[in-house]
Amino acid sequence: MITIPQKAKALIFDLDGTVADTMQNHFIAWRKAISPYNIDFNAALFMDLTGMPRLATIEKLNDMFGTKMDPLEVGNAKSSYYNKLAHLTEEISVVTDVVRKYHTILPMAIGTGSTKIGAKETLEITNMVKYFDIVITADDISKPKPHPETFLKCADFMGVKPEDCVVFEDGILGMQAAEEAGMMVIDVNEYYKLEFTI
Repeated sequence: MITIPQKAKALIFDLDGTVADTMQNHFIAWRKAISPYNIDFNAALFMDLTGMPRLATIEKLNDMFGTKMDPLEVGNAKSSYYNKLAHLTEEISVVTDVVRKYHTILPMAIGTGSTKIGAKETLEITNMVKYFDIVITADDISKPKPHPETFLKCADFMGVKPEDCVVFEDGILGMQAAEEAGMMVIDVNEYYKLEFTI
């Protein structure tokens, strides 16, 4: 069981790879969507980009590899591939055990780089909807992770100071965002090992 700091007054959870085991499905969908562009989209690259919204990810890949992928076109292809796999999503129990334990005890929020539609679907598939009244997505912010806006907005909606919030994250960008926000961070990779297969 993950132990949270005693001074915590609120909990914020990333969604993909933290509450929901969606990462393998996202990895496969990304690989398929960008396969025509000869980019070696491996697990390490994927993890480096985790937490960025879809369009921002494609723009970053264009910068890194000198490609000219159309963000909307490739983003839609990625979404289409992912939607075929979404029903396979399971919860990450070492994290959802914390959600259930502190439900009604501490305020909780989701802070994700996913879209509002995508986040809603993932929470429904994993039966986690009832635990989160506050869900901040890529549609609610102007600056994605590693900028702290996502998590600061969560804290604001919960009415809790940033320094009293604990963020659960699996992505490097998300952890940077939480630290930038002055929040406590729990790296869920220490409790749950992601394995990617191609």
